[in-house]
Amino acid sequence: MHKPLVIHWFRQDLRLADNPSLHFAAQQGEVLPLFIRDDHNAGEHRHGSASRWWLHYALSSLNQSLNGQLSVFCGDAESVLLHLIQAHSVAMVCWNRCYEPWRIKRDQRIKTAMTERGIKVKSFNGSLLWEPWQVKKKDGTPYKVFTPFYRKGCLGAEAPRQPLPTPPSMAVKQAISGGMTINDLQLLPNIRWDKQLEPHWEISEDGAHHRLQTFIEYDLADYKEGRNFPSKKSVTRLSPHLHFGQLSPNQVWHAVQNTEGGPNQDHLLSELGWREFSYNLLYHFPELPSTNLQAKFDHFPWQQDASALQCWQRGLTGYPIVDAGMRELWRTGYMHNRIRMVVGSFLVKNLLLHWHQGEAWFWDCLVDADLANNSASWQWIAGCGADAAPYFRIFNPITQGEKFDPAGEYTRRWVPELNRLPDKYLFKPWTAPEAVLQQAEVKLGDNYPFPIVDIKTSRERALAAFQSLKDLHTP
Repeated sequence: MHKPLVIHWFRQDLRLADNPSLHFAAQQGEVLPLFIRDDHNAGEHRHGSASRWWLHYALSSLNQSLNGQLSVFCGDAESVLLHLIQAHSVAMVCWNRCYEPWRIKRDQRIKTAMTERGIKVKSFNGSLLWEPWQVKKKDGTPYKVFTPFYRKGCLGAEAPRQPLPTPPSMAVKQAISGGMTINDLQLLPNIRWDKQLEPHWEISEDGAHHRLQTFIEYDLADYKEGRNFPSKKSVTRLSPHLHFGQLSPNQVWHAVQNTEGGPNQDHLLSELGWREFSYNLLYHFPELPSTNLQAKFDHFPWQQDASALQCWQRGLTGYPIVDAGMRELWRTGYMHNRIRMVVGSFLVKNLLLHWHQGEAWFWDCLVDADLANNSASWQWIAGCGADAAPYFRIFNPITQGEKFDPAGEYTRRWVPELNRLPDKYLFKPWTAPEAVLQQAEVKLGDNYPFPIVDIKTSRERALAAFQSLKDLHTP
């Protein structure tokens, strides 16, 4: 008997195991696995440079897992799907849901077009532990504070489903016309700066599982405290795998729950909860990437300073822990979470540069660039988002370095020109006596910059700026 042909449209679920849509499609008939690079609809939210690099290798790995049968297209997703339906007598189209506003609008439009043509459409949750519409307050409104969102909303809801296995048997068909190779998608840069990223990652579904198991076995026991120290291996580094779906949050959740428990387990599960919170905010507040959730910040006196922004981007601010983070980002496509908070605070509070500029740079440079997480995190650090950091919380890059990189291991790795500087002066080299600087071969203003702002005066300027908002809204 002839099996119906079902398209499974890969999007942010580049894996075979625990893939609800693929699992369902394999049960229905012959599967045409499809990926579409849809910059047409993505617009300003098309993948940044580092994300495109990751996507290239993630697709290559997925294609290998499918024995070279992944069909790849570029263009408007609706047009591509209609072309394939006409060419292949497709009975059904399946996908796992995405939650970016532009994807929701596009997918609704596609679903309508398919249904009108008599094509069945089925969508699934393959990216979140709880759907955004499942987790609301008793009055039906969305949560804006993390703790009740997670403790009451998430943990009070039905437990995350168990992961699904890889489809045990799957008949796969490739598109007969119009397809491209992964190289044709032109995801890799022309100037191969990306070569510096390669040693830091294993971009595959197997690599994601290997990273998860290694973390659980060796690093979970020190997670709650160790995650604050950027020189330690006490962070999962799973974020790009989760964003591109080489690993599902359900797989992480249940793998961690199967450990012995305790505060480290609880803390890691709550970090998955923060990911859910960001997606919940983006779903209920689709303006999150561009608009302050707290409208009073529309009047914040942001500065314009292209030179300061460039110093921040290049890791040349004169504050070693900030510069170390920005160089780690450039060299690896990743930045330790605590350092993300430090460099973010420095940009929006010490430099008074708009969080949009930080969000845009991270979007282009992070391999884990994720619209929900990136937008929510930048609004949090700027103080204008949901459950945001209070305005007076300004991370001091000197004390942050001294407290969380006391031996300077992280900072010296990424700012090697300060390698020989004693710990006492590492995070404030401008205070070192000239003889100490000479012995360490540090020439301020030459091979390492003077600070581009003074920490004390820039903090006072930031507090005055925040006070101006308060005065503006005082009756």
